[in-house]
Order: sequence, then structure tokens, then C-alpha cells
Amino acid sequence: MLPYIPYGKQDIQQEDIDAVINVLKSDWITQGPTISRFEQTVAEYCGAKYAVAVSNATAALHISCLAAGLGSEDILWTSPITFVASANCGRYCGAQVDFIDIDPATYNLSIAALAEKLAIAEKANKPPKVVVPVHLAGQSCEMAAIAELAERYKFTILEDASHAIGACYNGKKVGNCEFSDMAVFSFHPVKIVTTGEGGMILTNRKDIYDKLIRLRTHGITRDKSVMQGESHGPWYYQQLELGYNYRITDIQAALGVSQMQRLDAFIARRRRLAAQYNHLLKELPLTLPAQHPDTNSSWHLYIIRVDEAASGKSHREVFEALRAASIGVNLHYIPVHTQPYYQQLGFQMGDYPQAESYYQEAISIPLFYGLTDADQQRIAETLKTILSGAKIDSTK
Repeated sequence: MLPYIPYGKQDIQQEDIDAVINVLKSDWITQGPTISRFEQTVAEYCGAKYAVAVSNATAALHISCLAAGLGSEDILWTSPITFVASANCGRYCGAQVDFIDIDPATYNLSIAALAEKLAIAEKANKPPKVVVPVHLAGQSCEMAAIAELAERYKFTILEDASHAIGACYNGKKVGNCEFSDMAVFSFHPVKIVTTGEGGMILTNRKDIYDKLIRLRTHGITRDKSVMQGESHGPWYYQQLELGYNYRITDIQAALGVSQMQRLDAFIARRRRLAAQYNHLLKELPLTLPAQHPDTNSSWHLYIIRVDEAASGKSHREVFEALRAASIGVNLHYIPVHTQPYYQQLGFQMGDYPQAESYYQEAISIPLFYGLTDADQQRIAETLKTILSGAKIDSTK
């Protein structure tokens, strides 16, 4: 049996292990100085003023919505092609959630669909308070155009950049928040940089930063300048609002700081692998990922679409044949509006046709720093064999 190739995998080196051990031997394994160091490292890399590290990207999205003032009378819009957290964060705040169909080329939210929906919402007096553009697979959305619409329609922009650390838009790093109020990264093990579990919010707004710092720790502050009344002494703190225990540990932050030292190498390798896939797969009956000229993807994922008419093979047949050949493909994502929870809220099949068409064809094939050229060649040859209808020899 051939060795298994996962679709994604962390890369842990001795320096990562040493960084974690050093924290374990220190006085601080949580709520210590390594968290601030991690935040500063990411903020400086991206070019943002402030960063707030939290327990995971879902927590980051949640308190970002709260910091934006999203509540039960408000509406959040996002893409249907994303992990459910991009929409759930609005529901956690009691808000309504709606979706914008995707661009058929980039698979990010369609600017034309967004503009059209905003014009309709304005007439109905139901504008979104928060819009969450999702940088699918590491490719930035068209942020300048979204920012122009935000200026006109007065909504907060929260970038879900969970896939996109290291990516660029208009020659600048994603996460600099030039065209948004906040941006969120994920550090799950299949992401480009990992802390095991973890997330981070970047912003250039001091008011948002101050609120995020409180919200990740129960709504508590020790800042005398914002307390009600006089401090009782050096031990004193106040809970100013209802917050959460969304803290990250110094153990995780140490891993993150160490991983950040190799981020450029991670991105360079992923971009090389993506270019090689483009070459290896160009003659096959597949739709390969398109890249907007204003973007330079971090290539968290490499997503192909199966052309059933040209190949004579169904999407499911190709997916299952790849897994049977020990190639760990996945599908990112099932359209959120088709999930039973969202169907119960009134969404139906047919609401977002581009997203639904994408789902019928998309497969994420392996892409990660440690993927070898030989592994990639095997993946390409296996795809070629499956799509030609020939039998796969699983012994070599």
C-alpha cells in the first residue's frame, strides 16, 4: 500500500520544540510576556498597529463582531463558501446572517453581487452592520472595492484571513488593515503557521484594540483610566462588560513566534508547489485556481474543479478514487447556507447558485510545506490515471 499523503500538515522543527520547552521552564506558561511578543511579531510582519492573540480563530471572529457593536438588531454578511465560523460569529451575537454569492473565478465573494445586494438592502432599510470577506485558500478578496462600498453604506469590514497569513494584496501584506477595521488569522495545525490551536485579530484602531483586550478576558480591566470610581489598590480590577475566557497560552505563543521566523520560507515553498501543480495538471479536464492580478496568494489550499462533462468522471468518483489511492483530499467548503441549522433559518438550495456549482466540483488536493516533489508528481499522475479511466496500481 502506498504511503498516505494528507491534504495539509504542520511543520515542526527542533527550534519550535526548544521554544516551547523554554517557556515550560520559565515562570510564565500563560498570561505572560511571550503572548505580547507573538502579537508584536505578527503585527510588525503584516504592518498593523495592534494585534490580540486568542484561543482560536472562531473566538477571534466572535469578539471582533462584539467589538464592532454587532447585536440582536443587526445583520452580518459573509460568503457561503467558508467554514461555518465566519457566519456563526454573527449568530453568537444574536444578529441575523446573510450571504453574498461567490465570484466564479476566484471563489471569493463577488463584488458585483455585494454591490447589488447593498443597493437592495439600502432601499429596504436593512443594511449589514458587518461584512466578513473570506480570503479563500489564501487569496485576498478585492479589498479596495469592498472598502469603497463600506464608505458608502457604512458597514464594518472584518477580514476572515484565516487562510491568508503571508499573502499579499496590492503589494502589501494581508492583515495590515488598510481596507478593513479588523483582520483575523487562524493558527490551526493545517494552517500555514500553527500554535496548535490559536487565532489573532489585527487592527489599526485603538478603540477596537482596547475593547478586544477586555473581551478576551471576561470583560475585565486593570486600567485605572477606564474604571468607574477609584481603584481600591494594586490588586484591583473591574469587569466593565460581559467578556469571555478566550486567552491563548505562552506555550502556544512560543510556538507561534518560532513558526513566524519561517513564514517566508513556508510561503515560498507553497507558491512553488502551486506553480508546479499548474504545470503538471494543465492538460487535464480540470479547472485550476485562478488568481486575481492584485493578489499574491499564500496558497493555504490548492483547489481543483472536476469537469465532469470533459472527463466522464463524477466529482464523487474522483474524490473517492484519490482517497482510495492514499491521497488525503478534502473539500473546502460545503456552502454554509445548505447546512441544516441555516436551512432552519430560511435559506434554501438555489439561493447562491455560484457557491452551489462550486461545491459540486471542488476538491482540495494536498499542499503543505513538507510535500515533496515526488509526492506531488504521484498526486498528478494519480489524477491523470483516474480521469483517463485507467486502473490505479496501489502497490507502487
